[in-house]
Amino acid sequence: MGSQTQVAPSDVPADRPRAVAPDTSSTPAPPKTNRVRGALLSYLAAARPQHWLKNVLVFLPLVAAHKFYTPHLLLKGLAAFVAFCLCASSIYLFNDLRDVAADRAHPQKRSRPLASGRISEHGTLAVAAALILTALALGYPFGVPFLAVIVFYYVTMVAYSLGAKSIPILDVLILACGYALRVVAGAVATGMPWSPWLTAFCVFLFFSLALIKRYAELASAPPGAGGAEPHVRGYLQQDGVLLVAQGIAAGYLSVLVLALYTNSRMVQAPSGQYELFWVICLILLYWINHMWLMAHRGRIQQDPVAYALKDPVSRVLVAIALVVTLMAI
Repeated sequence: MGSQTQVAPSDVPADRPRAVAPDTSSTPAPPKTNRVRGALLSYLAAARPQHWLKNVLVFLPLVAAHKFYTPHLLLKGLAAFVAFCLCASSIYLFNDLRDVAADRAHPQKRSRPLASGRISEHGTLAVAAALILTALALGYPFGVPFLAVIVFYYVTMVAYSLGAKSIPILDVLILACGYALRVVAGAVATGMPWSPWLTAFCVFLFFSLALIKRYAELASAPPGAGGAEPHVRGYLQQDGVLLVAQGIAAGYLSVLVLALYTNSRMVQAPSGQYELFWVICLILLYWINHMWLMAHRGRIQQDPVAYALKDPVSRVLVAIALVVTLMAI
């Protein structure tokens, strides 16, 4: 038998794969870092930053007084805006803690960060407390009146979460007054005179929008056990017609109040083209009817403000209204 030939290391073919050192530059982040980043994003999502847009109402007194372009007043308004954003986010987290059990059984709300388990209850409570304390710290330079508005708003919304949201009509009235308090806070922070016209306008407008939300929830509510009539937070399905009538009437009243306010001497400042606010009245009238039409057709499922941010018609109307407002002031 022939002898076996041993191959030296130098005789290995050049095309044989060789071991390559790992490229540490493309190594993924450690799992702990990913978890921390995911938790932070989940807390941010639970804080509902998409709803911070509602707090632009704090700038309304500046717009009405034709002082929007005054730098130091605009900075004060910005600080009040941030304070209300933090305050509102704290309330959202508190509400999630209150409703965590119900949210886990809800087909849509079960995906919320707390209900899905992406964040803990203790962590949510700590973040909620930190947010409201930071909001109060931001509001401290504005004095006791502004802090009183923040505290009153927070207490009112907590009462809403603890049970007032289940009392028909009272629930939407509290929500509407919550929006009006934003206008009051803006007036206090910037030193502008408080306007009952603007307050009434916000109450009527957001009373109408809150009723749209309840109507949409009622329209999409599944039948009760044993074929019982669907109900949402004290509202029965047969109440739908009444909600439509009340909501449209409140929306029209908001347009009427804005029109009367536009024609008052409070808006007729020497500078600016206050007559252009009549265009805002027409746009608002169209938008209110559009929103109720979409709700009646079943296209609005939950929050009407969230729907408006995605609705092409609403976007165009808001853009036009913004341009007209900037021209008017």
